[in-house]
Amino acid sequence: MFKAEPFVTRVAFAASDRPEAQDALKDLTARYGQVPEDQAQVIVALGGDGFMLETLHRNMGAPKPIYGMNRGSVGFLMNEYSADDLLDRINAAERAVIHPLSMVAVDIRRRQHRALAINEVSLLRQTRQTAKLRISVDGKVRLNELSCDGALVATPAGSTAYNLSAHGPIIPLDAKVLALTPISAFRPRRWRGALLGHEARVTFEILEADKRPVSAVADNYEVRDVLEVHVAENRDISLVMLFDAGRSLEERVLAEQFSS
Repeated sequence: MFKAEPFVTRVAFAASDRPEAQDALKDLTARYGQVPEDQAQVIVALGGDGFMLETLHRNMGAPKPIYGMNRGSVGFLMNEYSADDLLDRINAAERAVIHPLSMVAVDIRRRQHRALAINEVSLLRQTRQTAKLRISVDGKVRLNELSCDGALVATPAGSTAYNLSAHGPIIPLDAKVLALTPISAFRPRRWRGALLGHEARVTFEILEADKRPVSAVADNYEVRDVLEVHVAENRDISLVMLFDAGRSLEERVLAEQFSS
């Protein structure tokens, strides 16, 4: 962890469409002013975790530090909301640097779809039929057939999201590890997933794709009727989130492992 660059004075505010986020936007811009995002040193995102992900995706091409404040329903990636002393909080904040996953999905028409995921890339069955997946890591088949509702690859930052709900492991940010987690595995029933090095390249092949259609989702970007999906960490992109001193993302991930 290292400190945010000092003397931040130019801030751009972005808010979700929730009434409490819009009210906060009016209050904060009246207090601190507003500059365009391309002129800002820091972007302040007002909303929940979904809006934080939306803001990160929107700034993927020219990433700037993003400081979130919770004005939504879920706020794991957000700081507590307060309109007071905002610039002091930002200047004292700690940085969390994360790298997204790159997804390349090939559909049944052999078209390629590319997307980035900050939390996870997930494969999900589209109908009542169980999905059947073949999973390879770095070109070697590791699981010839997994019957399941789906499977996902999660980043450390995303390990406390859908991955945790699917009973996957919580991963410290600095672990250089990705989680490969099944979703409601039917056969092999006892397979609980795997931890992979962050340089691993994962390939999912959809078996019986016509009978058992599967969709692939990179955060909120969905591709339906896929034949195969390739997932790897993209180290060329670094995204920065700011957290109040003593409330770093690493601390939150660690604390989550001891929560009841």
